[in-house]
Amino acid sequence: MTKEEKNKFIEDLDVLLNENKNFYLADISGLTAEESSDLRRLCFKRDVTLRVVKNTLLKKAMERNDSNFEEFYQTLSGNTSIMFTEIGNSPAKIIKDFRKKHNKPILKAAIIEDCFYLGDENIDALVELRSKEELISEIITILQSPVKNVISSLQSGENKLSGILTTLKEKIDQEPAEESKAEEPKAEETAEEPAEEPKAEELAEEPKAEEPAEESKSEEDKKEN
Repeated sequence: MTKEEKNKFIEDLDVLLNENKNFYLADISGLTAEESSDLRRLCFKRDVTLRVVKNTLLKKAMERNDSNFEEFYQTLSGNTSIMFTEIGNSPAKIIKDFRKKHNKPILKAAIIEDCFYLGDENIDALVELRSKEELISEIITILQSPVKNVISSLQSGENKLSGILTTLKEKIDQEPAEESKAEEPKAEETAEEPAEEPKAEELAEEPKAEEPAEESKSEEDKKEN
């Protein structure tokens, strides 16, 4: 590989790292050509891109990238293949299924939505990892289910959706309290209604305007007498 080819490869890897927030590093060494083809076909069927890379070139691409991949550097030795995916747990499922008949691939590291996983011991946890699409689908399914199923789901301690639903419930419970606070100024407005009382006082003072008339009548009586 020429220097120009290496630079082009590094640039391509840098672009892939920017475009894919989820990817795995795996060791597929020891697989025969036929087994490698089977693995690639399985990846293709599940929308996972598999590429064998050189550790030095991958490290240079990671160093050039804006993201911090320092935690991965310790895994860049021996055989390294990179698996790009949109669904976070797809490569883990592929590795798990393929190892039912083979000893490889071995998970070296993975990054899912900015979370790092180092070592093959994380494979089971990654298989169980829910994608955003799966979580949304589960929420919709639960909300469309009968009330009995919703309660059952909430009571399940292992259900990862319970935390989301609990948060939604707390939000709903808080709304009446906020509405009551918003209505408080109305009570103040009703308390100010007696401000119209001066009209009664004006009515009480009206007879005073007739007093001069009475005085003039008494003077006329005196003249007549």
